[in-house]
Amino acid sequence: MSKSPPPGSRSKQSRRSPSPRLPALNTASLTGGQQALVEAISSGPRGRFSNSGPFAVYLHAPGFGNLAQQLGAHLRFATSVPPRLSEFAILCTAQHWKAQYEWAAHAMIAAKQGVKPATIRDLQAGRAPKSAPRDEMAIYAFVKELYTTRRVSDANYKRVHKLVGDAGMVELVGILGYYVMVSMTLNVFRLPVPEGTPAPFREAANK
Repeated sequence: MSKSPPPGSRSKQSRRSPSPRLPALNTASLTGGQQALVEAISSGPRGRFSNSGPFAVYLHAPGFGNLAQQLGAHLRFATSVPPRLSEFAILCTAQHWKAQYEWAAHAMIAAKQGVKPATIRDLQAGRAPKSAPRDEMAIYAFVKELYTTRRVSDANYKRVHKLVGDAGMVELVGILGYYVMVSMTLNVFRLPVPEGTPAPFREAANK
């Protein structure tokens, strides 16, 4: 769907994924807490459990994982932020953190929710999506400023507030915070993209 970003220095960067830092757990021999986490995810709005991405990490700490997945399910499926804008914000986060799995999963979802292919390509390459509609550009400016300065100006706040209101602002910040946590989880524990999916970002040389 999306073109790869321009190649970086071949001596320093590679698309080869580094080895995961946690062992993959056999879902046929889980503890009671781990099995409860699997069942909670499967019975929730996601409809199934996938032993990959952040959920594969959550299995190693199922008490934390269950709380995290509940928050994630609410933020993805139950907020007042329109799904197109929510998924756009998630892509901005995935690109900022170069979170391979997060981008691979949500680029497809964003496209289904109406984010233009050209916008997805621009975001992946680290460019401002100039052909995106005004509401997406307002989210983009808000997210970029927040991640760059750790603050948001009145102008960017008011632009987004006109789109989503008070509750939506709280939920949008929650969406960004949750997917930053997911990005850190994926990056620290080196979760690979699904088999057969090219890595959307170049990885620094493994150390």
